[in-house]
Amino acid sequence: MSEFLGEFLGTFVLILLGNGTVANVNLNKTKSHGSGWIVITAGWALAVFVAVLLTSDLSGAHINPAVTLGLAFSGLFEWVKVAPFIMAQMLGAMLGAFTVYLFFKGHFLITTTPGIKKACFCTDPAIRNYRNNFFSECIGTFVLVLAVLMIALPQLQYEYLGSTKVGLGSLGALPVALVVFSIGLSLGGTTGYAINPARDLGPRIVHAFIPFKSKDANDWEYAWIPVFGPIAGAGLAALVYLFILTVCA
Repeated sequence: MSEFLGEFLGTFVLILLGNGTVANVNLNKTKSHGSGWIVITAGWALAVFVAVLLTSDLSGAHINPAVTLGLAFSGLFEWVKVAPFIMAQMLGAMLGAFTVYLFFKGHFLITTTPGIKKACFCTDPAIRNYRNNFFSECIGTFVLVLAVLMIALPQLQYEYLGSTKVGLGSLGALPVALVVFSIGLSLGGTTGYAINPARDLGPRIVHAFIPFKSKDANDWEYAWIPVFGPIAGAGLAALVYLFILTVCA
């Protein structure tokens, strides 16, 4: 139970602080309004740092279905736990998104620019090209998951996997934050680098149900990209990890 609580809490904090940064930068009359992409990227990196710091000992701090699946594909995580972990991550992401809305409600009310409100919940491509957008999400997630797998490689023994907690916490709070920051600065400008299905889909669902004015379309036509792109990236990272494991055996 503590593992699932950890995933719920960690993903809640991730979205609260990450989407909170986006809202702080984009919504009208906040103290940080207009401070730009680097602030958003740094905010997401620090959100990951805090989430991992809080929940590493509870669940390994996956806080991302792509990380959970990448570990499972690689044989480092039990498949029986995959669905409960992802459910906890989704619920945490949805609560985090709704809390950001409540926190910034007054600023949501006075912001009318198209696209700004939805950006505080979920991602959107700079140039809409589904093939390229899928590739962007795939490669960004590949870097993240491969980093987790390669750091975990020398530390794990298969016979103890039942009690060993693996995830972003295996990389460490500060190193994983720097990985996310690097991905955002270098690869994030094409799609907003969701690199996390729960981070995008959970808040997108919440956005669909909140009845505020000047509301943007939910863009379900694009919504599959930040879900399946990261899953493909996790699978690719697992393949590379298993290849390296075989070559180095």
